Amino acid sequence: MSASAVHSLWTTAATAADPIAKIDAPKIEYGQLSPVLIVLGAAIIGILVEAFVPRRSRYYAQMFVSAVALVAAFAAIVALAADGYGTTKAGIAAMGAVAVDGPALFLQGTILLTSLVALFTFAERRLDPEQHGNRVDSFAAQAAAVPGSESEQKAVKAGFTTTEVFPLLLFAVAGMLVFPAANDLLTLFVALEVFSLPLYLLCALARRKRLMSQEAAVKYFLLGAFASAFTLFGIALLYGYAGSMSYGTIAQVVDGTVQNVTPALADTMGNDALLLVGSALIVMGLLFKVGAVPFHMWTPDVYQGAPTPVTGFMAAATKVAAFGALLRILYVVLPGLRWDWRPVMWGVAIVTMLAGAIVAITQTDIKRLLAYSSIAHAGFILAGVIATTPEGISSVLFYLAAYSFVTIGAFAVVTLVRDAGGEATHLSKWAGLGRRSPLVAAVFAVFLLAFAGIPLTSGFSGKFAVFKAAAEGGAAPLVVIGVISSAIAAFFYIRVIVLMFFSEPRPEGPTVAVPSPLTMTAIAVGVAVTVVLGVAPQYFLDLAGQAGVFVR
Repeated sequence: MSASAVHSLWTTAATAADPIAKIDAPKIEYGQLSPVLIVLGAAIIGILVEAFVPRRSRYYAQMFVSAVALVAAFAAIVALAADGYGTTKAGIAAMGAVAVDGPALFLQGTILLTSLVALFTFAERRLDPEQHGNRVDSFAAQAAAVPGSESEQKAVKAGFTTTEVFPLLLFAVAGMLVFPAANDLLTLFVALEVFSLPLYLLCALARRKRLMSQEAAVKYFLLGAFASAFTLFGIALLYGYAGSMSYGTIAQVVDGTVQNVTPALADTMGNDALLLVGSALIVMGLLFKVGAVPFHMWTPDVYQGAPTPVTGFMAAATKVAAFGALLRILYVVLPGLRWDWRPVMWGVAIVTMLAGAIVAITQTDIKRLLAYSSIAHAGFILAGVIATTPEGISSVLFYLAAYSFVTIGAFAVVTLVRDAGGEATHLSKWAGLGRRSPLVAAVFAVFLLAFAGIPLTSGFSGKFAVFKAAAEGGAAPLVVIGVISSAIAAFFYIRVIVLMFFSEPRPEGPTVAVPSPLTMTAIAVGVAVTVVLGVAPQYFLDLAGQAGVFVR
């Protein structure tokens, strides 16, 4: 058959069905998507800075672009919230891909503020001694150089720094902003990859202990790839079940309230195996991201091996984004499956709380201890998720906001305690720290007390809100186990405080580096949020309460 014949057949077929006339131009609400667009735009500018700005000026240029972008994006969130997009004007933007509602704006605001504080720890350049007359940060001089090789030594001598960490941070933040606001499964998966891939890279860039850092990145990448694959498979099964990627449509098919049932949809709607297995796989991928047992095995190794500023950023912001996405999936897409997913979540929450608290007691490394503590906190937050009430949503939002600042503050303090090999993370090195530098030890004690949930700290307000919501939602036994886990966890937090203040300092012990105003700001913000949310939490609880309604 000749080419002209094929072409005429094609045009005849096209005219008959006339599909060309039916494609509408996409309608994008740029104003409602502005926070994400600002951060993505800045990340792209950051890449151009790497390409065109002279090496000596890059650090300041990147720092400026990143800080301005995060502040501007936060201002855009505040403007949207003030305009009523969190309450009365809440809706779906970008042709059904993204939800602009209370929980999305609250979580995006939290992510942007924690990322801004994390940015300060990324930019810290006074902690390590100067090398060849150049100030150095926590990141490898040249990421591509083999650890210990001649090219690495040359890069250190030349005073190179890996300023690419700033655009990578911004790309991760952009993915995290979309993740809890995604309103269809495809957007969810794209956002997951956009924030995971920069994190895999950032974990591998430590200046000291480079092999350990690269090992952490490889573990995180391999396990993260598995989790992403499970999520993608779950998305495929749910699409097969409901014939749609959209959260709203899937929820209608699950509830049986869908309007136009095609014969194909009628065939798959009765197949509960597709629905149950698909939902389970998607939820499993999200539980991996929040670090819930049994999907937690990456957490201690990655937290220990990654550069500490990255660990702090990851521990705070990833948890906020992942819990936001988990809440939206369970409350918007699968409310009709509540009786199926609640018992499973009960089990996951109980095991996560107990395992995180008990295993943390055996840890001798401060970063691993904080990693297991973050696993236990994932269990506490899951108690609020299980409540399945509006109070459950708002208590989780409040807990995430409180927890993220404490976490970044705690990891910022960890960067200060140093010996000849870099950060001194072994617990024995922290003995007597309270006598050497009472202020640093006191600040760290405040963070530990907040983690333990002692009254007058943000940790207490958060735990109280979550447990209250869980008890009112009919999960009282879970609250009892949560309180027992908190008591076990309090033991190892208090143990560190006793070690710092009531042990004799070692003569060869570590020194406490004097940071620049950047890290001081990060730690000060952490302390301020911890105290304010502990002493006067009501305004923020009300804010989380107003933001606690998902748009459907």
